[in-house]
Amino acid sequence: MGFSLVDYVVLVAYLVGVTVFGAQFRRTQRSVKDYLLGTRNTHWLVIRLSIVATETSSLTLIGVPAIAYVTYVRPELGGSLTYLQVVLGYIVARVIISFLLIPSYFQGEMVTAYELLRRRFGNRAKHFAATLFVVTRAFADGVRVFAASLVAAAVIGSSLPNFPDLWFWSVVIVGVLTLVYTFEGGVAAVIWTDLIQLVVYVAGSLLAAYTLLALIPGGWATVASHAAEANKFQLFSFSWDLSLPFTFWAGLVGGTFLTMASHGTDQLMVQRLLTCRNQRDGQKALIASGFIVLVQFLLFLVVGVMLYAYYQHAPAPKLTTNDEIFPAFIVAHLPRGIAGLMIAAIFAAAMSTMSGSLNSLASTTIYDFYKPLLRRPVEDAKLLRLSRWVTAGWGVILIVIALAARDWGSVFVAGLTIASLVYGPMLGAFLLGVLTRRATEVGVMIGIGVSLGCMLAVWVWTPLAWTWYVLAGTAICTVVGYAASLLLGGRFESHP
Repeated sequence: MGFSLVDYVVLVAYLVGVTVFGAQFRRTQRSVKDYLLGTRNTHWLVIRLSIVATETSSLTLIGVPAIAYVTYVRPELGGSLTYLQVVLGYIVARVIISFLLIPSYFQGEMVTAYELLRRRFGNRAKHFAATLFVVTRAFADGVRVFAASLVAAAVIGSSLPNFPDLWFWSVVIVGVLTLVYTFEGGVAAVIWTDLIQLVVYVAGSLLAAYTLLALIPGGWATVASHAAEANKFQLFSFSWDLSLPFTFWAGLVGGTFLTMASHGTDQLMVQRLLTCRNQRDGQKALIASGFIVLVQFLLFLVVGVMLYAYYQHAPAPKLTTNDEIFPAFIVAHLPRGIAGLMIAAIFAAAMSTMSGSLNSLASTTIYDFYKPLLRRPVEDAKLLRLSRWVTAGWGVILIVIALAARDWGSVFVAGLTIASLVYGPMLGAFLLGVLTRRATEVGVMIGIGVSLGCMLAVWVWTPLAWTWYVLAGTAICTVVGYAASLLLGGRFESHP
């Protein structure tokens, strides 16, 4: 069917509309904390949806249907519903975080997650962890922004096949527009545009699923028949093979540790929790978001299964990578206007994640590096202006990384792998701070360093599945960090 003028109008209207809407929140900001944390009066139901939208990047919307679409000899590698085993770990982790870490975040006026490490260990531990965060977040979200460029290549390429460098201009457009409203509107813009973007991409996915059912001869009965033949409805695998990413053990245990790190120690998510009115609201928002994510991932995986069934009856498009299968279907088969809405949904997911990253990177830069290193009071108005320009600087960096991510393989796996390598050392440091009394600053820094080195070696030289990375990194960091603390001596210190 192709991308029509109506689709372009819908897409452009969305991109411009959400940018203008987000920029309006500038008028609500009177201080740098308003810019980075809001006024801390947002209802927990809104924060819950913002959490879901933030962790649902374009990687998820493009990559998860692709995982279910492909056919593998072993479903533990993909090609079925086995990814939902990882989502079970997502839910378990949210409960643990709510009672283990969130109470600490609401003691005093914290602005970043890494302030907890400063209070427990000191500035060096905080700076070490914050540095890992900004580097990892920049690279991982650069990949996520690049994922959106795959959509543009499919969209514009269908109607303008000779248009040069489609992916390049897609990265630039998404990056610049997101930067504009985040620069202007701060965290309030991030949260409320997240809400809009969640509605858009869920509605778009449901419309795509409805269209697929209408196009497949026999509807759901045919989908079920083809899915059963290819074993695509398999949900559990109890294999103990540690090289397989989608087993029950890797999903439940590995997924739990992955989410404990991503939602408990990563400023991107902790910043959402800190915008809640109080500790209890933060706990409710986080736990409730897990069940929405479960339903959402099920929807995306079922769309992938339906795509598989559809292309048993229709010629499959030529693909450079399986990640292109969902965008290619959208452009070729969705009705005019609906295709534009669905492409807008994928851009929405990319913009949602990038905007949250920019704001969290800015808050970490200002509160974990600039203010402590300056060592003198700064006028709030100056700090607010600086926060905006730091946001702009990180926006440029993310765009550059996205442009460099073209040859990094599967966007979904690449993004999660980059994050998982660092999440283990990070989570280990936080657990040493919260669960032990004898761990010291030097010990925890040694633990982080050794764990990070070991995880890089694991990534390069072992077949261990990425779903186990965070557990392995956490175990190494806690054992080495605690042992180093005992061997090198020192005492427990609290830093006000």
